[in-house]
Amino acid sequence: MTLTGSRTRRSLVLMWRGMRAHPGTYALAVTASALFGAMTVGVSRAVGWATDAVVVPAIAGDEAARGRVWVAGAVLGTVALTLALSVAGRRIWAGYGFADNIADHRSALTTQYLRLPVSWHRAHPAGQLLNHTTSDAEAANGVFNPLPFALGVVVMIGTAVAMLFSIDPWLALAALVIFPVTVVANTIYQRHMSPAVTRAQQLRGDVADVAHESFEAALLVKALGTEGREESRFAATADELRGANVRVGVVRAVFDPVIQNLPALGTLVVLAVGTWRAASGSVEAGDVVSAAYLLTMMTVPLMAFGWVLGELPRALVGYDRIAEVVDADGELTHGTNRMPRSGVGLAVRFEQVGVDVPGTGTGGRTLLDAVDLEVPAGATVAVVGPTGSGKTTLVSLLARLSDPTRGRILLDGADARDLRDGEIPAQVALVTQSTFVFEDSVRANITLADQGDDGAPSDEQVWEALRLARLDDTIRAHPDGLDAPLGERGANLSGGQRQRLAIARALVRRPRLLVLDDATSAVDPRVEQAILRGLAEQSAPGTGDDGAPGATTVIMVAYRMSSVALADTVVHLDEGGVVDVGPHEALMARDPGYRELATAYQAEAERRERAGDEAPRDDELQEVAR
Repeated sequence: MTLTGSRTRRSLVLMWRGMRAHPGTYALAVTASALFGAMTVGVSRAVGWATDAVVVPAIAGDEAARGRVWVAGAVLGTVALTLALSVAGRRIWAGYGFADNIADHRSALTTQYLRLPVSWHRAHPAGQLLNHTTSDAEAANGVFNPLPFALGVVVMIGTAVAMLFSIDPWLALAALVIFPVTVVANTIYQRHMSPAVTRAQQLRGDVADVAHESFEAALLVKALGTEGREESRFAATADELRGANVRVGVVRAVFDPVIQNLPALGTLVVLAVGTWRAASGSVEAGDVVSAAYLLTMMTVPLMAFGWVLGELPRALVGYDRIAEVVDADGELTHGTNRMPRSGVGLAVRFEQVGVDVPGTGTGGRTLLDAVDLEVPAGATVAVVGPTGSGKTTLVSLLARLSDPTRGRILLDGADARDLRDGEIPAQVALVTQSTFVFEDSVRANITLADQGDDGAPSDEQVWEALRLARLDDTIRAHPDGLDAPLGERGANLSGGQRQRLAIARALVRRPRLLVLDDATSAVDPRVEQAILRGLAEQSAPGTGDDGAPGATTVIMVAYRMSSVALADTVVHLDEGGVVDVGPHEALMARDPGYRELATAYQAEAERRERAGDEAPRDDELQEVAR
C-alpha cells in the first residue's frame, strides 16, 4: 500500500487507487461534473441565442419572435435544470465515493489490527491506532470530495482554450500563463504544507492517546486525586495540536487566495495583451472582451483544481500513516493443517523453545531459552516461578499470541505454525489475570455472540460453564439471570466475579486446552479450590470414552500452594528456563529453589489468613442488581 516516488507520482497514484476502488461511482461523478462544465458553457450560448433570436426581435415587434418566447423559456429552463441535476449528481456520487474509500481504509486497518501479534500492539499506543481509523482515514480521502469536480470541468477548460486560440493565439498564450504559475504556487505550497500536516496528524494521535489513557485510568486518577495532573497533561498536548492546526491554517490561508485570484490576474494580462493586439489591428475590441470572458469562465475549474491541490498534502500524510500499519511486518503466518475435534485433551510439547525480544543497540533480552517440556493430554499442570521468570511468556505461546524466536511448539504433534488460521482459537482458550467485560448481558459476555446467532452456545451450555466457574448461583440470584446487564468493563462486578466470568467464557467453548495465567488471583481461595477441583475432575484421565484422557488439558500459572498441589505436574521456571518438572511433593523434596519459593508462598498465604485480608467471597450479584 505504501506510495513511492516523487510527490507528484505519489499524488497521482493515490488519486488513481481511490477512483479504481469504486470505478462505477467515480465514473458517474466525473460524468455529472463534465455535464456541469458543458452546461456552464452552454448557458452563455443559450442566453446569447435567446437574446438574438427571440428577445431582441420580439422587442422590435416581430410577431414570430414573440411566438417563440415559450421556446426560449423551455431551452433556458432545460439548461438550468440540467445544470442543477449535474451539480446534485456530482455531489451525491462524489460523496458516495468518499464514504466508500473511508470505509475501505477503516476495514483494512481493522483487519490488520486483528492480524498483527500482541507484541506489535504493545509497541503502538491505542490512541494512535484509534487516530488511524478516524482522523488519518478522513485525511487520506479528503481529496476525493473535490476530485470528480476537478476532473469533470476539464471540459470547460478544453472548450475555453479552444475558443481562445480561435480568437487569437497571443491572447490564448497570455491567458494560459496562469497554469505554470499555478504549478509553481502548488510546489511552494506542498513544501510548506506537508511537514505542517504531518505534525498535526501526529499530534491528533497523541491527543487521542492521552485521552484514552486518562479514561482507562479513571479509577486510579479519582482514587489518587490526580485530576489536575491529567488535565494539565491533556491541555499541554491539545495546545500543541492547536498550534500545529494554526500553522496548517496559515499556510492554507496564503495558498487559497493565490489560486482563487489567478484568473483575475490572468484577465489583467489578457486585457494588457489584448490592448496591444487591438491597437495593432490584429483583433477587434469584442475579441478582447470575449477572451476576458472565457478566462473568467475558467475560474470555476481553477478553483476546483485548487481544492484538490489544497487537500493533497493532508491526503498523502494520512495515506502514508495508514499504509505504515497495513504494510507492517509481524503478521503471523498460518499453514493448512488441522487438528482433530476429538473429545480428549490436547497434548502439548515444547522443543528447544526460546523467545528473544529486541532492544535498542545491544539491549535485547532473552525471555525463554531452550525450554523442553511435554504435557500429556488431559493433564493438569501448574507453572511456578519468581516474578520475571517467563511464566506468562510461556503460556501465551500456547494461544499463539506470538511465535517463539527459536524452537517449536507441537499441539497433538502438529507444529503450531503449520495449523490453519482459526484452528488454535477453536481448541485453545487463554484466560489472563486482567479480564475484559463488555457492556452487555451476562449471556453475551460469555458466548461473545448476539442472541439467536447460529452456532452460539445454548443457555444450557452457558449455565454449565457458569457452574464450573462457580458463578451459577450468583447469576441465578439476579432477577434477569443470563440477561443481567453488566456495566462498562464490568465495573459493577467484583474482581473475582470478573475472573470467574472470564473462566466461564473460556469453558463454554469446550476447549481441549485451557490456559490460566493467574486467572484466579482475585477469587476467594475456597472458591478457587472448587473451580480447580472441577477442572481437574473434567480433565482427569479416564473420564473420557474407554478410559481415554480427560476432555481438557489445563496449564495454569499459580501462586497459591493449595492450588499448585492440585496439579498432576508442576513446572518450576526460573530465568527463562525449566529448572525441574514433577509432582509437588517430589519437587519439594529435591528442588531447593522450588522449596524456598513454595515456603514463601505458603507463609504469605498464612499471613493474609491471620490478617483476614484474603479476597472476599462473592455469593450474590448485588453490584449487578444495583
